[in-house]
Amino acid sequence: MSDATLILIQAVLLTISTAATPLLLAAIGELVVERSGVLNLGVEGMMVMGAIGGFIGMIVTGNPYIGAVVGVLFGMALSLLFAVLTLTLATNQVATGLALTILGLGLSGLIGEPYVGRSAVRMPVLNIPGLTDLPIIGRLLFGQDLIFYISIALIVGVAWFLFRTPSGLKLRAIGDNPQSAHALGIKVIRTRYLAVLFGGACAGLAGAHLSLVYTPQWTENMSAGRGWIALALVVFASWRPFRILAGAYLFGAVSIGQLHAQALGIGIPSQFLSALPYLATVIVLVLISQNRRLTLINTPASLGKSFVPDR
Repeated sequence: MSDATLILIQAVLLTISTAATPLLLAAIGELVVERSGVLNLGVEGMMVMGAIGGFIGMIVTGNPYIGAVVGVLFGMALSLLFAVLTLTLATNQVATGLALTILGLGLSGLIGEPYVGRSAVRMPVLNIPGLTDLPIIGRLLFGQDLIFYISIALIVGVAWFLFRTPSGLKLRAIGDNPQSAHALGIKVIRTRYLAVLFGGACAGLAGAHLSLVYTPQWTENMSAGRGWIALALVVFASWRPFRILAGAYLFGAVSIGQLHAQALGIGIPSQFLSALPYLATVIVLVLISQNRRLTLINTPASLGKSFVPDR
């Protein structure tokens, strides 16, 4: 295999990884939220708020790492609003989540208007002499940005937390039957608050990745539907963390594939190619819905249902 071919393969794999990272982050956060029995459809709004938060933080400080932290805080702020409305005031989770997305898209466009067209400092990548230069896997494993490694660590950490710790067991118990969990003395509302905040932090970091790594700039609505794909990924993965990893990279490959197809001038309308990732999402969800047993095995039994503890 020639050097040019190796370089091309490495470049394609790197772009797939970059495209998959925000999907992976947003989906793993939402998985924890849904495992607690809460359905937050505001992932898109939290992502785009994380994107503008990360960009503003980077512009003000000149440090992309501080920008990423600000993006996390922006995502958490919006998720806290969702938590107060749905967990404390017991509003409808579906309607509140949709409103959260609309709020996030509008608010990010408003506060981000002065930053349109400004360039960002791209988050630096890791460079380990001797390892980063390895063919194909060097840049892929040892030459990525910090957020990429955080996303992989979160997959492992969430899997361990949910299935290997008492706190994870309590979280899953709340998602299946909050009334019984409350009767056993488990703090249902507090646990759900923490889960929702974690989901907001992950969505905010995913948005920060978009404006600091994927395309280091701010453009209105730059999340471009990725929050909805992340929601679909949770169902695609049957609420299992490591399946999120496979699903995110599959959808990342579809997204990058359509870009390469356009670059090669393949005789397919560009509008169809741009819609391909979302079409793939619909097709996957339809296929999954045909197997109700697979869908019901891991679905939290109380997903989307409000819980008001006895006083």
